[in-house]
Amino acid sequence: MSETKTPALQYRFDGPEDAPVLILGPSLGTTWHMWDRQVPDLVKQWRIFRFDLPGHGGAPAYPAGSVRDLTDRLLATLDQFGVQRFGYAGCSLGGAIGMELALRHPERLASLALIAASPRFGTADEFRQRGVIVRTNGLDPIARTSPDRWFTSGFAAAQPAITEWAVQMVRTTDPGCYIAACEALAAFDMRADLARVGVPTLVLVGSDDQVTGPAEARTLVAGIPDARLAVVPGASHLVPVEQPAAVTDLLVRHFSTAWQPAFDSATGQTAIPATPLKPVLTAPPPQPVPIAEIAPAAPAPQSGTRPDPYDAGIKVRREVLGDAHVDRALAQADEFSGDFQEFITRYAWGEIWDRPGLDRRSRSCITLTALVAGGHLDELAFHTRAALRNGLTPSEIKEVLLQAAVYCGVPAANSAFKVAQQVIREETTPTE
Repeated sequence: MSETKTPALQYRFDGPEDAPVLILGPSLGTTWHMWDRQVPDLVKQWRIFRFDLPGHGGAPAYPAGSVRDLTDRLLATLDQFGVQRFGYAGCSLGGAIGMELALRHPERLASLALIAASPRFGTADEFRQRGVIVRTNGLDPIARTSPDRWFTSGFAAAQPAITEWAVQMVRTTDPGCYIAACEALAAFDMRADLARVGVPTLVLVGSDDQVTGPAEARTLVAGIPDARLAVVPGASHLVPVEQPAAVTDLLVRHFSTAWQPAFDSATGQTAIPATPLKPVLTAPPPQPVPIAEIAPAAPAPQSGTRPDPYDAGIKVRREVLGDAHVDRALAQADEFSGDFQEFITRYAWGEIWDRPGLDRRSRSCITLTALVAGGHLDELAFHTRAALRNGLTPSEIKEVLLQAAVYCGVPAANSAFKVAQQVIREETTPTE
């Protein structure tokens, strides 16, 4: 059996070949051109490596459904050129890749800059909902609203050419790769692991960022042992584009003074690192991470025993139905109904939905049909939402209900169509 080769990323180098390599990672929906204004100054000291996410900027459309997968593809690309050690600066999803590098490949990372980043990006429900909208309507609704998320209103009004460039950048992204990247962000959560980031880290954020703002930046600074905060005034989420000079200056200062030396295997020692970068711009002091936000490590199962399916069940249940739905159901449970909630989590979700024999799309089709047959319209509503999250399109859900009309009866399907139609309208209408 031949090995499956990790797909390489679309990339470009700039700068002298003998200089240390500094990698610039893009955010979701952008291309390497988001760093164009930084490159002329950075190449004076470093060899700059930029890359595109799968399906972005004309890159091959090989979807990557996790940050780990994206990180592996980046390393596979670097390995082609013998790049073993490097500095890394990443924006938003690019920052998530930087955190993954710091945790899984610390020997390769000399210094780190996290821009408009967070240990957890919003909620899983938000990103899976975005995937439903893209699957149903394409990327145009996301593209048209991207300037509102990325730029301050003043910048967008004063720079119509850049605003239109941003819209077109999203519009030309491969929808399947965009949805996969949303899934990657939905599953990303580094809150419990920040203390293991062992390289000097600059956390940089725009003061007006409404996506991953100063509060998220302070969480990163509080959790990473050697981290410093820089807040750029008058900038939103895509701060390297909106305030290029300020970002360039901060990156130059950070990577010039906080490039951590490599471990010397001959002596068994690491040289004393340079003095960590101090805050460059005024910012409130870091706030400690609330204990409630740090997930306790799950106890390892005892040797020879079968793992409790509850843990797998609650994970699958949240992924399919959404955190909000599951949180609401668990919050409403009391002494009378609590055992039932545990029962369905353990057996319906941990034993059945987590089985490898069918994918989640197929299980959604079966579930919808069974609910139509039983006349369970309340559950049909939230399982229609689940079907959209699992990748079924409205047209495919319609076909399932038409098939059910033949075998379950027209009156049952008539009621099901009314419920499903309302849910699909709610879930697939873009928010302006």
